[in-house]
Amino acid sequence: MLEKTPRQKEKLEAFSRLLQIMDDLRAQCPWDRKQTFESLRILTIEETFELGDAILEKDMDDIKEEIGDLMLHMVFYAKIAEEKSAFDIADALNSICDKLIKRHPHIYGDVKVNDEEDVKKNWEQIKLQEGKKSVLQGVPRSLPAMVKAYRMQEKTAQVGFEWENAEDVWKKVEEEIGEFRDAVQHEIDPRRREEEFGDVLFSLINYARFLQIDPETALERVNIKFKQRFEYIEANASKDLKEMTLEEMDALWDQAKKLEK
Repeated sequence: MLEKTPRQKEKLEAFSRLLQIMDDLRAQCPWDRKQTFESLRILTIEETFELGDAILEKDMDDIKEEIGDLMLHMVFYAKIAEEKSAFDIADALNSICDKLIKRHPHIYGDVKVNDEEDVKKNWEQIKLQEGKKSVLQGVPRSLPAMVKAYRMQEKTAQVGFEWENAEDVWKKVEEEIGEFRDAVQHEIDPRRREEEFGDVLFSLINYARFLQIDPETALERVNIKFKQRFEYIEANASKDLKEMTLEEMDALWDQAKKLEK
């Protein structure tokens, strides 16, 4: 085994320091002692979204901070599990190391791959060999719907359930839009309209995937842009927004767009 570099030693020391602090907090801090898997869950979700925000903003300082926050949560969960004599952080880390080695036979075995698509296909096939009943089994139920749709499409594509090209997918988008418009015009049952609208979204997400666009990121960027422009309208309005015409607000909207450029 190669001798560790000074920086590798610093990384191990930093992780060891976090483990020691976690032990101290769990033993001495009333708030930390009280936490459970369940009480930490929503906080972890919040921290994950904060990391996502930092990534979109390309703020390296914030990304560093949010990675640390999430690392703390992972250590926290492992500490609670250790107290329950279920597993500890070493077990969790060795488990992912074993999984990575097994699922990368092109690195740790004699399997040959041509590109990343081969890697993803091998990954899904190995998961099925491990006893997974479905390629969709690993998609969390609580994922946001758009992310879930993207991941399901991505996973089923690895086993051949896939359109041949983007043009075919776009034809499906147009077909679903037509069915949605028909439901809006003629369907009385609102659940039918909802279903057709969902089909439009699902097909658009699939089309975005073919164009290598992350639909969740694309929509969030639009959300940020909309928020910034509307806040500009609020900040620069000469009167109460309820008293303004749409044309007056549109003029301020256009000003906000010019400032972005």
